[in-house]
Amino acid sequence: MSEQRKLRWGILGAARVNERLLPAIVDAANAELVAIGSRRAGAAAAMLEKHAPGTAGVNLYDDAEALLNDARVEAVYLPMSNHEHTEWALKAIAKGKHVLIEKPLALTVADVDAIASAAKQQGVTVMEGFMYAFHPQFARVQELLRSGVIGEVKFVRASYSFLMKPARLYRLERNVDGGGGAMWDIGPYAIHSLRSCFGTEPESVVTIAKYTDSGADIATSGVFDFGEGKHGHFDISFETSRRSEYQVTGSKGGLKCHTVWQQAGDVPVITWWTEDGRFWEERLPVSNHFVAEIEHFSDCVLNGKPPFLSLEDARGNCQAIVAAMQSAAQESKVYI
Repeated sequence: MSEQRKLRWGILGAARVNERLLPAIVDAANAELVAIGSRRAGAAAAMLEKHAPGTAGVNLYDDAEALLNDARVEAVYLPMSNHEHTEWALKAIAKGKHVLIEKPLALTVADVDAIASAAKQQGVTVMEGFMYAFHPQFARVQELLRSGVIGEVKFVRASYSFLMKPARLYRLERNVDGGGGAMWDIGPYAIHSLRSCFGTEPESVVTIAKYTDSGADIATSGVFDFGEGKHGHFDISFETSRRSEYQVTGSKGGLKCHTVWQQAGDVPVITWWTEDGRFWEERLPVSNHFVAEIEHFSDCVLNGKPPFLSLEDARGNCQAIVAAMQSAAQESKVYI
């Protein structure tokens, strides 16, 4: 039998998230890490040595543009700062590279549309990087919701936070419009969780936020109206303990996904209950959702399949986030 074809990956930037993504590319069955590029001298080499020591055949660049000119690179993982996603995604697409863009895909709906248009023109695959959607627990939650066991979904509450440490203060340097703050960092998970559980787009939103001197939100809460009395509540913060969970309440019961950001070795737990008093706790097998994400994207490119997370989905998430922050700024309801 011939050896399985592997998609050749390059990493564009030395961001913190590479602690999980770089090893995931190395470990994925259908992926091969062939290049890393960073604008900081020595950062690419240091990152490889730290997170995948001994990995051979990786070209290291102290120039991001040079990575895009590397003919070996077929797909690019883009974890640069939020405000740089559109610029560098379009550069990569223009070079004929497939691109996995760390959430958020872009900061405006117009930029999402520009990326989608360029990808279509070049015939490349582009996806927003929501690793949690590739964990088996996401599929299990969706299965339970489709089954009707908890009835019609009426309310969803998504809570995402972590206590900001000095090493992460760069997330607050830019204002909201520039991609800084909690909403553009952890908010995409909350909004995506709500949209995924309802399976529809929200109609309006009311939001309140706490801002830093730079104009970045450090804590934001709000309610999306999904119509017909269905509401999605979210709260995100850099000032509270670590949380990554969502809870769904239906007409016949409810369920909870206890930990979305799965760490190595975490045992996924989903609990669900029904109005007649029955209660279940499911413990799923340990799974690396970063590896699953890389293998899914690689499979899509290698076999010409559409990604599970479409660019239309990315557009919907961006539109909801923009509306939420507009509501906070205006201190009023915003229709979407």
